[in-house]
Amino acid sequence: MSEPRIRTATLDDVHPVLAFWKEAAEGTSITDDVDGVTRLIERDPQALILAELDGRLVGSVIAGYDGWRCSLYRLAVLPAHRRQGLAGALLRAAEDRFAAVGGRRADAMVLESNERAQHAWTSAGYVRETRWRRWVKSFR
Repeated sequence: MSEPRIRTATLDDVHPVLAFWKEAAEGTSITDDVDGVTRLIERDPQALILAELDGRLVGSVIAGYDGWRCSLYRLAVLPAHRRQGLAGALLRAAEDRFAAVGGRRADAMVLESNERAQHAWTSAGYVRETRWRRWVKSFR
C-alpha cells in the first residue's frame, strides 16, 4: 500500500465526502447533506480531515474544536482499506490539530452497535466513558 495523503477538505470535496460516507460510514446524521458539510468546511476549514490513496478518498474524520472541547465524529474508512492503519493516521492528524490549538481531551461519537469501531477506538488509546449519555434534539 502506498502512503496515504492526509489533508483537510475543501469545498470541492463536499459531494465526494457525502458519497464516501454512504459507502464507508455507519449510520446517518441530519447534517449529511450539501448544506451541512459546506457549513462545516466554511466555519472551520481544518475540521474535516481526509485520507486519500492514489487520489481516491478512503478515509475521513471530523476533528471539531469549539475553543473548549475537542470532538471527533465520522471516523470512517472504506471497507477494502480497513486494518491498514488509515484510521490511526486520521486520528493522529486530528490529535495534532487539537494539540496545536491547546486542546486537552478528545471526545468521540461511536455507535453502541458498531463493535468494529469500538475496537478501533480502543486500539487508538481511547476509553469508553460510561458516566455520560448523549442527549439530542433536532431543529428540523
